[in-house]
Amino acid sequence: MFEARHTMDAPTGTPADDGTSGGGAGWFSSDSRPTSEADRGAAAPAGEAEFAGLPPRDQPPSPDAVRIRRTMAEVAPVAEQVTSYFYALLFVRHPYLRPLFPAAMDAQRDRLLRALLTAAELIDNTAALEDYLENLGRGHRKYGARAEHYPAVGECLIGALSRYASSSWDTETEAAWVRAYTTISQVMIDAAAADELRAPAWWHAEVVSHDLRTPDVAVVTVRPDQPYPFLAGQYASLETPWWPRIWRHYSFASAPRSDGLLSFHVKAVPAGWVSGALVHRARPGDIIRLGPPSGSMTVDHTTDSGLLCLGGGTGIAPIKALVEDVAEHGARRSVEVFYGARTDNDLYDIDTMLRLQQSHPWLSVRAIVDQQARLQLPDAIRAYGPWHEYEAYLSGPPGMIRSGVDTLRSIGIPSERIRHDSVEELVLAR
Repeated sequence: MFEARHTMDAPTGTPADDGTSGGGAGWFSSDSRPTSEADRGAAAPAGEAEFAGLPPRDQPPSPDAVRIRRTMAEVAPVAEQVTSYFYALLFVRHPYLRPLFPAAMDAQRDRLLRALLTAAELIDNTAALEDYLENLGRGHRKYGARAEHYPAVGECLIGALSRYASSSWDTETEAAWVRAYTTISQVMIDAAAADELRAPAWWHAEVVSHDLRTPDVAVVTVRPDQPYPFLAGQYASLETPWWPRIWRHYSFASAPRSDGLLSFHVKAVPAGWVSGALVHRARPGDIIRLGPPSGSMTVDHTTDSGLLCLGGGTGIAPIKALVEDVAEHGARRSVEVFYGARTDNDLYDIDTMLRLQQSHPWLSVRAIVDQQARLQLPDAIRAYGPWHEYEAYLSGPPGMIRSGVDTLRSIGIPSERIRHDSVEELVLAR
């Protein structure tokens, strides 16, 4: 029961353009944050800069952590077989759970291993693990996951691991996994129960406008059927009527609006079921479903540090939202935006960004087009520094995120001041 999150088009960097993470009951999938489907539709999954930059452990790993990581190391080379066997066990022993999952299970299998690896890595970091699991527990409500489903999942998970980790599996290892899964499931169950008291499992939203900016990029604006509270820089999972139980993460393309409307930038990517439907099939009047908002790529308004924002492709969507958020708070803090693109055609929202620059003297927008620039994006960032006192935000394709983080660290920005969506989620978002 794990699901992950993202922000961009696999190519750009918003929670997975196709949303950012995939769908299904999400068991053992990672419902983290997005970007734009491939771009994470401007969403993705940042701030879930999530587990990048965790502080090093100052104590040796616990015995349970050692056993759990040993198991994951053994099964990693045969991950596909492990996850296929897990779901086969689950659907044969507990067929009533099959309707909670999408018809196509490929992405779901990938998410299972990712979530287990994340949990294993965080097993001794209680605060980070609980934060991760609480997010998963809340996100799994939209799949119909209930407390009584968790024992079945745990039983089949341990069955699959014991089969494929035969060299390291013994009584102590099984006991460690039982303890770990008991803790994992209870945190998720408690988070879901608490969330049920204050928010619906999902929102219905009507498409009110569909602006096709390029042949494969659309700005989709929707009206939720009830109030939908969120923060600029966050993302949401979306499900279309054409692909039931397939959810993808997309970043909000604006700060909260007085009219309650929500906008997303979506790039259709090859084999992107959700992104393709939103770009090529959705029209005003269509009804989609929204999962709860998530993500921590948000602005800290208690400081006046400058913001250095790198947006690639549809990854410019959450960056635009952050700019609007700063403007609405009235702080005259410096905001420097680098808008990266492969071609001029990919700068589909440059006019909007330039209008914001004209309205706000503290905002600077620079377009960096790969095919024309004398300086590539990493070099341009170095050339326009220094940035030591800035908070950095990145949203775009996985490659851009990775190179951007490396560049920012190399010029002296510490990891704790670099926020971005989960790269893994961006890769899987479709």
